[in-house]
Amino acid sequence: MRRLVVIAATALGLVAVLSQGPVSANGRPPAVQDQSLKALAARHNLVIGTAISNDALAEPQYKAIATQQFSSVTHENAMKWESLEPTRGTYNWAPADALIDFARKNNQKVRGHVLVWHNQLPTWLTEGVANGTISKTELRDLLKKHITTVVKRYKGKIWHWDVVNEAASDPWDTPSEIHLKGFWAQNLGPTYIADAFRWARAADPHALLFYNDYNMEAFGDRGPSDKVWFIYNLIKNLRAQGVPIDGFGSQGHLGTQYGNFDAFQVKETLDAFSDLGMVSAFTEVDVRSQMTAGVQAGDTNEINPRLQASAHNFSVLLQACLLNRHCLSYTVWGFTDKHSWVPTWFTNPPEGLATLYDENYQPKRAYNSIKSDLIFAGPPHVQPRPRR
Repeated sequence: MRRLVVIAATALGLVAVLSQGPVSANGRPPAVQDQSLKALAARHNLVIGTAISNDALAEPQYKAIATQQFSSVTHENAMKWESLEPTRGTYNWAPADALIDFARKNNQKVRGHVLVWHNQLPTWLTEGVANGTISKTELRDLLKKHITTVVKRYKGKIWHWDVVNEAASDPWDTPSEIHLKGFWAQNLGPTYIADAFRWARAADPHALLFYNDYNMEAFGDRGPSDKVWFIYNLIKNLRAQGVPIDGFGSQGHLGTQYGNFDAFQVKETLDAFSDLGMVSAFTEVDVRSQMTAGVQAGDTNEINPRLQASAHNFSVLLQACLLNRHCLSYTVWGFTDKHSWVPTWFTNPPEGLATLYDENYQPKRAYNSIKSDLIFAGPPHVQPRPRR
């Protein structure tokens, strides 16, 4: 018995060393603070991902970080319909294929984004519906063809698909009561959601199929203007009808100017969806700040509080994910301010500082905050994710 105990202890010690990643030149594992995000997350079977741009991959430093730090990738735009089929019947697969090839070479998983969304649709489709040359019946057939064609092409190569994205309204819309909105709801009615998931499942039985949306971090009052409550009930009802929705994707676009949430509020949301038998993921995490005159002038009295608040928000989402074993991945929407979408989208007032690295590829406080979360997390409250 004593010999077996010694053998077991030796084996566990070896596993612990191997789990720390590659050894340094002196034969020792790298110091814990020098290990990559993906190596530290692997202890929990958690996947750490990033959105990437093919153009930015031409920069050696960008490519190195994307490769070394992250275990999954999502293309920012190449798998959206307007990019894949800019002209009806003519597909541009090259950028999406390049992402698949990049991930394969670097042993990374791929999140497919996105199959059904009311934005970034090809002009031929939206104009055809508007002028009546594409009927509602034909539109449904086109959507089925699109989903089937894309999912079959990448069958076995996509880990998660964002099947339906941002289908619900916001409480500041009119009316404030949450409802299904956008091009697809207006033209096909609510049944398009169930159809989309069934078509995707038929095209690839093994990919995990996600509903994805923003402002989904925490429940509100569970009233008619609570978006999380609306989506929870929508998915609960669809799953009860046998619709194959495997996962709940919370985008995680936050801002330091808002009150935001604590980890227990976010965990409550993840727990509610996992109680439905689903997995979950944070899919597009960034934390933007208002670029006041003081921030742009380099005033540390304004910059430092924003960096600290950003780090806190990145950390809250990761802590909640770690506390729910069915939260499988945590993806940031770009990792450097040099290539962030935020400054081009949020211009009045201007916003930025949204990612883990600054414009010079230097890690920010947020990077070290989520790294420390991964280091300090462990049993009994943080358990490894089941492999899916």
